[in-house]
Amino acid sequence: MINREQYIQAQQKTVDYMARAGIVLTPDEAQNIEVADFGLNRLHEIGLEIVVYVNTDRVCAKELVLFPGQICPEHRHPPVLDEPGKEETFRCRWGQVFLYIPGEASPQPAASLPRDKVDTFTVWREIILHPGDQYTLQPDTLHWFQGGPDGAVVSEFSTTSRDDADIFTDPEIHRITHLAESPAKNT
Repeated sequence: MINREQYIQAQQKTVDYMARAGIVLTPDEAQNIEVADFGLNRLHEIGLEIVVYVNTDRVCAKELVLFPGQICPEHRHPPVLDEPGKEETFRCRWGQVFLYIPGEASPQPAASLPRDKVDTFTVWREIILHPGDQYTLQPDTLHWFQGGPDGAVVSEFSTTSRDDADIFTDPEIHRITHLAESPAKNT
């Protein structure tokens, strides 16, 4: 868990990254930036900042911000009800993203992981996205990604997003952020 002060600092930092990418946010969008620490209280290592533009019964559009080296942990978007799961396209707008999916492992991946979490990452086919590059993931595909040395801003276009249905490889992950009452440590 992170505390409110850390949450607000991450929101402000996210606004700065969006400006670097030339993306203008409304005051309402800036105030509603989601800061996901995945329940680990290690936001600088494992976390993600999200601006949701639209999320309807059919489509979703978001901006994802990764600070330098920050990881969105390994997960998949499983079938929900009669739908096959979320299909999503990532388009790098600024910085660099290291995306990992199933397939033959890359011999020298660019990503670096916290030693105590290495076991929770199982897919190692690397796709490096630079500004203008994009990649589409099919529903229920295991994946994870990490911001490059300067961080990254990534546009996500997808079918409906149901974050609470995501399945993470790491059993310690909690997708929905809960704020701590007192100051958090290790961030």
